[in-house]
Amino acid sequence: MITTGIKGRLERTVTDELTAAHIGSGLVKVFATPMMIALIEQTCYESVLPYLEEGQGTVGTLVNVTHSAATPVGMRVWCESQLVEVDRRRLVFDVKAYDQCGLIGEGRHERFLIDSAKFQAKIDAKMQ
Repeated sequence: MITTGIKGRLERTVTDELTAAHIGSGLVKVFATPMMIALIEQTCYESVLPYLEEGQGTVGTLVNVTHSAATPVGMRVWCESQLVEVDRRRLVFDVKAYDQCGLIGEGRHERFLIDSAKFQAKIDAKMQ
């Protein structure tokens, strides 16, 4: 059962592939905002994964975060999440991202619980 208070934490090292210059979101070789958001989503998703019922998944529906400090290639970054609200199928997380020098971003992320097979069937039907 999914309840508030579930925490998550994921860490990685910034590589050239994770920079704004590489992915096209900017010209400098710093940890890209879209990659920080991807880290946030993965942290939240993985934090609730052990609590999902058979056939369930989650999808991200809202990200509202600041990216307040740049992180160079080679530095470690991590995200910490906490599930703060469960409203039927809607899950709301407080999130913070850090590098070795301190806070680099924070905000909220929302995910929705889905029946994975039904969701995929609905998406597949869009192609017909």
